[in-house]
Amino acid sequence: MSAVPNAIPNAPRDTSRRVNAQAEAEILFRVVNRVAIVTLNRPAALNALSHAMVRELAVLLEHCRNDGGIVALVLKGAGDKGFCAGGDVREVDRLAAAGDPRWLAFFVDEYRLDYALHTFPKPVVALLDGIAMGGGMGLGQAARLRIVTERSRIAMPETRIGFVPDVGASHFLSVMPAELALYVGMTGATLSGADALRLQLADLCVPADWLASFDERLQRMPHDGEPLAALRAVFEPPCNIVPHAPLESLTPLIMRHFDRRSGVERIVATLRQDLEREPRREARQWLQATCDALTSLSPTMLHVTREALLRGRQMTLAECFRMELGIVKRAIDEGDFREGVRAQLIDKDRQPRWSPATLAEVRPERVRHFLASPWTDGAHPLAGLGAGQR
Repeated sequence: MSAVPNAIPNAPRDTSRRVNAQAEAEILFRVVNRVAIVTLNRPAALNALSHAMVRELAVLLEHCRNDGGIVALVLKGAGDKGFCAGGDVREVDRLAAAGDPRWLAFFVDEYRLDYALHTFPKPVVALLDGIAMGGGMGLGQAARLRIVTERSRIAMPETRIGFVPDVGASHFLSVMPAELALYVGMTGATLSGADALRLQLADLCVPADWLASFDERLQRMPHDGEPLAALRAVFEPPCNIVPHAPLESLTPLIMRHFDRRSGVERIVATLRQDLEREPRREARQWLQATCDALTSLSPTMLHVTREALLRGRQMTLAECFRMELGIVKRAIDEGDFREGVRAQLIDKDRQPRWSPATLAEVRPERVRHFLASPWTDGAHPLAGLGAGQR
């Protein structure tokens, strides 16, 4: 799929041929008042990323970087259900099962794209309306202005399929206290837009209806002044009331149980202890749900995820991507990923057979193995990422 024809702002739009092409394209591109608007256009798949979409986004990003007439970039999803539900996990699994190395190329290209967005010299706005999970978070958290709504459902649910929170999660989750990052990353908890704002995963929480009319306001955006400030004025309502964040009342529980000094087994033990003596209904529901999650997800990847998130807090963005790619390769080549995809997405029996089956069986050397790079430094596919930057 070529990005160049779509990158021509004045291309004709009044023929049925053009309309059909736009309807079928997985990436739509237009320019409004010097701002490029890039739309992920797979609404039936909640705008999940295919490898072709990742490659086209990379080409469009370079076009926007080099076009002096473009001052900023807006990322959005087609439809009203999601910004982006993640990467095409089924296709990755299919390629891995066939021994096709292109599955690794998908992650390499995706991480390079995410890194390019994080370091893009022009302001990037992400409209995280609806579902924004996994690979969608990789795109959205790279933006300098992250906008959520009352419909937003934010999550890094990778542990549910025997995987690790990736696409830079070991970096972008570090903006919050370690205990909250461990909770979000290990359990795959779904956050509301208000929760995301409170946890510093969003910059504005606005009504979804306000986003629906941003084109008109963008047309009137002044050309003078700093583009990011002007864009914020476009997307921020005149009276912005921050809604209630459901997770706020549970924060003391999270901070206590997900202590950074506690291993996964210790976390589960303290959850069970509190469950026996906690009288409050809301707290008991959270304790039970969290305990159930940590005892049903891949034991290996829970241990690995905890360690990766803690390590990532001391790493540069490029180092985080390199670490995550190594874990991903281990998880797909020799870990629980394919079994997790089978149980959750293919057979849907929700009965994964993890190996090993329990938290207690995961040896420390196994965790260290997953965190050790499969490549020497110079041979790492992302070796050149961030060269000369900190």
